[in-house]
Amino acid sequence: MRFKTKGLILRQQNIGERDKLVWALTESHGILRAFVRGAKNIKSPKCAGTGLLSYSSLTVFEGRDSYTIDEAVSVNQFIGLRSDIENMSLAQYFCELCLNLCPAGQEAREQLRLMLNSLYLLSEHKRPPLQIKVCFEMRLIAMTGYLPDLVMCADCGVYEKPQMVFVPHTGRLYCSDCAEKNGVQGIRMPIAAITALRHTVYADFEKLFSFELKGELLEPLSLASERYITCMTQRDYPTLQFYKTIINQ
Repeated sequence: MRFKTKGLILRQQNIGERDKLVWALTESHGILRAFVRGAKNIKSPKCAGTGLLSYSSLTVFEGRDSYTIDEAVSVNQFIGLRSDIENMSLAQYFCELCLNLCPAGQEAREQLRLMLNSLYLLSEHKRPPLQIKVCFEMRLIAMTGYLPDLVMCADCGVYEKPQMVFVPHTGRLYCSDCAEKNGVQGIRMPIAAITALRHTVYADFEKLFSFELKGELLEPLSLASERYITCMTQRDYPTLQFYKTIINQ
């Protein structure tokens, strides 16, 4: 059986001298692992269409226990990422998150939409990279079912105070007074950063990336989101460590 879908290539692996194996985030089948015959031939349209971070229209043959991509027509290759090692490394971290968190064998339109928007903003330098990172991390983990409770202090119920504490291993929020009273350990942030964190999970998708935050507040916000990711998924991400190495050079 053959079907058509659109997908983004998240990972690729060479198979012999001519072929490769790819992992794509697709609209209709989520994470799809497929063989691509002759894809290493630069004259083949499948070469560009199945390259890393290529968003393509795919024609896929579904066999008994494997998929094969018969046609791949590139729609967007996010060229702006190719010459920026920092943004490219961040994009590869996004790919690793998708491979770990996105469903396989079922529709993943919203996850693909989030990924494509994030890559576009990175590629075109439309938003600060850390802002894109936080939005991507928090919205993707929320889509996976790990929605943090950011509405109010988990102890006293107050909505906001000048300083609040986010606890990554529970996803809960405390005002500074309750955190101190109860010995709560977490990431202390000013209310402006907490408002931005709330925005990443509660805002309509069309407004997800629209907030503005002072540069010095993006770092604790980024730390909060990545620690929440690692706590909820109980694993580390090598691509994230590589990205940190690059930006700290």
